[in-house]
Amino acid sequence: MQELKKKVLEANLELVRQGLVIYTWGNASGIDRDRGLVVIKPSGVSYDTMTEDDMVVLDLDGNIVDGHLKPSSDTPTHLALYKAFPQIGGIVHTHSAYATAWAQAGRDIPCLGTTHADAFRGPVPCTAALTEEQINGEYEKETGKVIISRFEGLDPVFTPGALVRNHGPFSWGATPAEAAYNAKVLEEIAKMAYLTLQINPSASCGQALEDKHFFRKHGPGATYGQ
Repeated sequence: MQELKKKVLEANLELVRQGLVIYTWGNASGIDRDRGLVVIKPSGVSYDTMTEDDMVVLDLDGNIVDGHLKPSSDTPTHLALYKAFPQIGGIVHTHSAYATAWAQAGRDIPCLGTTHADAFRGPVPCTAALTEEQINGEYEKETGKVIISRFEGLDPVFTPGALVRNHGPFSWGATPAEAAYNAKVLEEIAKMAYLTLQINPSASCGQALEDKHFFRKHGPGATYGQ
């Protein structure tokens, strides 16, 4: 598991480098599908001092297999997503400013141009608000459930992230590094959408252009890259 610990540590540090987290906000995790084990950032530990050996290893039921620290408080959300989305191998949660602003507003981020369409298929979805019962129950697990519910009919590979209403963004990918990359992309398109709608509140992007840019990079007919 040492290699996965290294990758998860690096994904967490990438969030700092990209300006997506401050202090101890946010977390990244990765999964070894063959062994059914998840590695995640410890709760409340400074990014400045965190090491590979601080990473916490758990099974998919949340039992600690290895580690001397408590796992992130968002661990139940990560575990719920790994169980529901078997295609993903890494998850990131941040409170990055623009994506969180959209989440607090309870709004999907609309696709307004090719930058968005290059990375996300359609709008970035925002979940329903958690009920009082969900908040006072297994809150973090219920957070995962509202994301999963919002993704009925959506492909989590083509739409690698979501906004939890009144909370913030979760992103994912095939690896922890890809999840961190998608978190940065999500923040940038959230910022672009906000600025675009300030300039032109009726801005939109046609389906043909969205499809052209998304499928150049994704799916069996992708042509982008070497």
